[in-house]
Amino acid sequence: MSTLTYPEAIGVGLLQGVTELFPVSSLGHSILLPALVGGRIQHDLDMTAEGSSYLAALVALHLATALALVVYFRKDWVRVVDGLFGSIRHRRVQTRNERLAWLLVLSTIPVGVAGLVLEKALRNALGKPVPAAVFLALNGLVLLGAERLKRGGTGRRRAGRIAAADDEPGTDPAIASDHRLTRLGYGQGAWIGAAQILALFPGISRSGVTMSAGILRGLHHEDAARFSFLLATPVILAASVLKVPELFKPENSGVLGPVLAGSLAAFVAGYVSVRFLTRYFETRSLTPFALYCFLAGAGSAVYLSL
Repeated sequence: MSTLTYPEAIGVGLLQGVTELFPVSSLGHSILLPALVGGRIQHDLDMTAEGSSYLAALVALHLATALALVVYFRKDWVRVVDGLFGSIRHRRVQTRNERLAWLLVLSTIPVGVAGLVLEKALRNALGKPVPAAVFLALNGLVLLGAERLKRGGTGRRRAGRIAAADDEPGTDPAIASDHRLTRLGYGQGAWIGAAQILALFPGISRSGVTMSAGILRGLHHEDAARFSFLLATPVILAASVLKVPELFKPENSGVLGPVLAGSLAAFVAGYVSVRFLTRYFETRSLTPFALYCFLAGAGSAVYLSL
């Protein structure tokens, strides 16, 4: 049986907290880096090994990252929850908060259903280093494609409906962004949310594909990133409810301490990452991440195939 040491858990926690939110695929990196490093790290961080607790540990680290998102977007989630219960209580969808709440609910359903049906099969079939490297390179092409199509006009033609120009002066930027998101149709939101299904393939980034989908539906980069982070939170929390209990099985008792340390690292890294990215995408694009993913994925696929 593989084990998980404190240094390994903290290192993976920092990696998870960053790569889950940066559009570079946390699962792809969690598979590739141990394979590239080799030795004991490769043995301990092998999610396909019999008796390995690494997968359950990764889910716990995902949970810590989701909690960092909840803390960072706490004011948004207060508005969303208030809108959802207000809509249910009054049986109508009228306010912007109510519309945002249902937009998130409907946009989360496709990946929730697909995850229950496909996640285990795809992980077992493709959760290996070479496929993860190939999908990481494909992730880079997806990001590049979204930026190219936006520059070519596909996204820009839709952007007039979701522009920031008509926001009221003095509006809090977070509230203004949420209001712009509510201009998405429910079908558009579901389409963006369904893009998360691609992240079931190791190496495809959840935040990357949802941002790409949002950009192609006319969202600016900062709004696409915000919607991506809001969408990721319930999905990660739901997956954690299903998987984290595995950590409390008797055979995994020895990794609880390291997982707790790694979760703290993931929380801090996730909070710093989301704070950085929400500002980064105010003025910048996906292109640097696209180039990194393509080069790192293609290079890793070649190296691991030799």
